[in-house]
Amino acid sequence: MPPNPRFKALPRVLSSAPLSRRPPPLLLGIGPTTTSRPCRLQLLSSPAASNNIRTFSSSSKEKEEEEPLPLPPGRWYSDFQARLGKCILFGCSREQARRAAGVLRALATEWRALAAGAEGFLTGGRRGLEGQQVVWGEMDSFGHVNNANYIRYAESSRVNWILHFAGADPANGARWRELMTPKGTGLIMKSITAEYKFPMTYPDTVSAYHKLRLEPAASDTSLALDCVVLSHRHRRVAARTGEDVVVYDYAAARKAPLPPFALAALRDVWGRQRRESERARARIREIAGLVRELERDTWDRSDAVEDLGAAGKGGK
Repeated sequence: MPPNPRFKALPRVLSSAPLSRRPPPLLLGIGPTTTSRPCRLQLLSSPAASNNIRTFSSSSKEKEEEEPLPLPPGRWYSDFQARLGKCILFGCSREQARRAAGVLRALATEWRALAAGAEGFLTGGRRGLEGQQVVWGEMDSFGHVNNANYIRYAESSRVNWILHFAGADPANGARWRELMTPKGTGLIMKSITAEYKFPMTYPDTVSAYHKLRLEPAASDTSLALDCVVLSHRHRRVAARTGEDVVVYDYAAARKAPLPPFALAALRDVWGRQRRESERARARIREIAGLVRELERDTWDRSDAVEDLGAAGKGGK
């Protein structure tokens, strides 16, 4: 019998109902913004399953003090794909193949929101840089995307992240847009650091997202931001940046505290980040349970016999 997979099985969050009574899985979709939850598989729609997934609630002190779900491994997407592939190659019934296909479709449609959301990054709604094509000219003599380009991706993401508030808060739209100009109160980059996870090459597509690293306070004169750059080709984080952005009063030529309209909106974003982190981690944990269950139903059982097809039956 093949050895157990490297990825540790997480506690099951599925219904204990027999498999034969469960309906086939459906496509898991995700809405255009992180506030929209993906459609659930009917397989996971039981009250028992939904009660096992913790969500953050600002009105519950006990839940605030609970330990958050652990961050999944960096290569959880490729790990799930490899494990599903092993199940399929070993041999699946028609019902098992439908379940595997449902999980693969879920991974294909949700990977970006889950990869970013697990760390608290909000996606969709023009919150960052999405679907940016990597062009051949961005590669250098070493044959990979030059490091300076990641900084440009992060800069574009940060501008989009700030400007999206103008649409979300139309009453202060002009003031949000003014933050990105040298008029009145604006934002100035003080420092940026980058961490490169692996070299990207052409062709590829990137998406970059920003989040608050610290909860903003009324006395703050700067914003601490984090950014991730995702590779669509590899379906994981290609680079990270850490940024310190100063709030600057151009008229007085000095630092200034966050304007009240911006402080209120950013505090709301801080809460959304925490809730999205819990949601995405719970969803990844849920998918891990689906993958592990499929493994137990195919190759990882005591009476498992590999389906070798016609060659294994003496055929040509």
